[in-house]
Amino acid sequence: MKKSLFTILLCMMTVATVLARKSIQSGYPYNQVPFTSVKLNSGTFWGDRLKAVREVTIPLAFSKCQSEGRYANFERAAHPSSTYNVGRLMGFPFDDTDAYKTIEGASYILQTYPDKKLKVYIDSVINIIAKAQESDGYLYTARTQNPQRPHPWSGSRRWEKEEEGSHELYDLGHLIDAACAHYQATGSTKLLNIARRYADCVVREVGPDSGQAHVVPGHQIAEMALSRLYVLTGNKKYLDEAKYFLDYRGKTKIRNAYSQSDQPVVNQKEAEGHAVRAGYMYSGMADVAALTGDSAYVNAIDAIWNNIVSKKYYLTGGVGARHDGEAFGANYELPNLTAYNETCAAIAQCYFNERMFLLHGDAKYIDCLERTLYNGVISGMSVDGGKFFYPNPLSSDGKYAFNADGTTTRQPWFGCACCPSNLCRFIPSVPGYIYGVRGNDLYLNLFAGNVSHIKVNGKEVVLQETTRYPWDGDIAVKILKNKVGRKLTLKVRIPGWVRDHVVPSDLYSFNDSVKSNYYISVNGKNVSGKVLIDGYLPVSNLNSGDVVRIHFDMQPRVVIANPKVAADRGKIAVERGPLVYCAESPDNSNSDVWHDIIHEKPQFLVKPYEIKNTEGDGKTFTVMAIMTPAQEMVKGNSGRLELKDVQLTLIPYYAWNHRGAGYMEVWMNHGICMFDHD
Repeated sequence: MKKSLFTILLCMMTVATVLARKSIQSGYPYNQVPFTSVKLNSGTFWGDRLKAVREVTIPLAFSKCQSEGRYANFERAAHPSSTYNVGRLMGFPFDDTDAYKTIEGASYILQTYPDKKLKVYIDSVINIIAKAQESDGYLYTARTQNPQRPHPWSGSRRWEKEEEGSHELYDLGHLIDAACAHYQATGSTKLLNIARRYADCVVREVGPDSGQAHVVPGHQIAEMALSRLYVLTGNKKYLDEAKYFLDYRGKTKIRNAYSQSDQPVVNQKEAEGHAVRAGYMYSGMADVAALTGDSAYVNAIDAIWNNIVSKKYYLTGGVGARHDGEAFGANYELPNLTAYNETCAAIAQCYFNERMFLLHGDAKYIDCLERTLYNGVISGMSVDGGKFFYPNPLSSDGKYAFNADGTTTRQPWFGCACCPSNLCRFIPSVPGYIYGVRGNDLYLNLFAGNVSHIKVNGKEVVLQETTRYPWDGDIAVKILKNKVGRKLTLKVRIPGWVRDHVVPSDLYSFNDSVKSNYYISVNGKNVSGKVLIDGYLPVSNLNSGDVVRIHFDMQPRVVIANPKVAADRGKIAVERGPLVYCAESPDNSNSDVWHDIIHEKPQFLVKPYEIKNTEGDGKTFTVMAIMTPAQEMVKGNSGRLELKDVQLTLIPYYAWNHRGAGYMEVWMNHGICMFDHD
């Protein structure tokens, strides 16, 4: 849409003026270290994940935006026509977000892998987006392509169907997130100008006042994004709009648990409804609570978080038991074969847990973030970065079609492509989750090889971290520079799995005699005896050149579920460090691993193991596998079931399904078989 030159220049001048000021603080007692401060090392576990996203996932997503018509939607919106049949030309009204999310991820990746060509390409996509924006800032191609006949989900006028399916405010949220990331990575306000103009349009048109549309987001995320925009620009109207979106839930015409709008957010105590919407809303509540001091929000999300981790949380850190509504189930409803566990819902849980840490400073939230990250999130993407899961079940028979398109393996794209594009933006942002800061305290939350330049109480600290985590529990942190002096304290998270806690509730527990230990030293001097504070061991009196060495015992552990989880009753799972393991048929003579039985007191052997990615690039990748003696139920010569001794191979859950559809199981049979074999 055409805009006056004066309007564009005025907007650019306003944004530049605002950004020239010092951005306000997040409001959280603890602060996340920006992704721009942390550079992951190549050849490491997370370095390889970022490399896959850079070389495969992001180029694939951009190419799909081209081939699947995402760019064409913007191009048509720049030249609207009454002849366009938007319902046929555009699959979903939120398809614009695939471009936004890919730009966000590409912006993050530029920090680790500077790339002039990628930067120029992103700029070219922003040019396409800019031309689709209407003169008053509205940017929603599902309507703008043909305002007389918009996408069927969009309604006859702006915001009319927002709470049902138009996703206008969902589009806003992803646009803002992409714009903020792009600005942080490049310093360019080009996309930020576009996002602010749409945000300003929403602030004018949606709200509680007379003449405004009294609606709230049908699919939440704008709450988080507007809070982020407020922190970046200091303009309080964005925070006020985010708070309106939360405060008016349960008060507008449409009220249902599916979108967490059946009652006011401060009255919600249990995780219900669509798991992605829910996770985004809880994260937005945390952001707004931190910025406004609203304790009622904090009380609500504390209760909801406890409900999730004690009753609705899969061992893999996934959430969302039901395909119907992509929703949380009832308490302890955690089926395995039919588990939904949408990849986007796992990403939302990472957002939620990070914010709970920023509010409370307790390691238990990072324990949950780590569990979800290493299992529920990265299982959603093949190791080569080219194929994706929408749901992530904990069991497979090779036949049950858990993907909405009727498939049983990862796919290169989906008609509803929210999960691939969400992985595009989330995986490259992982560097921003490794550290936290409060005062003179630097929190080491996640363990990954990196070099980081961090501001601690306004002064520079430079760290070099080396580790093979999650394959072993040895980490070395060298203090390359310490401008804080002896006041600097490194708070080392001692993971829950080291402290004999599977999760911070009684939902799962270890069921073996293994005792895990940890050891921490500074320049060879043992400091492990200090009292843990909220799951962290404080290491003080650090100088430039000091080396902090951390060792966590990393042994296979046997896990059982709370007996109230009917699907896991009488079964065990196996973990090692942060990784959940599974048995898959290609590693076990293509057998039906559903009928394998692990010994009551299993013995484990850990060793490197190669997996060939026959479903993708054909290359092999190496994991640490776990071997254990087991028994397989087979049909004997007499026709009776018999037990055959076998060696069972277990691989990390995230690595399954790289060799086609087949049997897979996380929760295994164990102990004395129910049949009499004397």
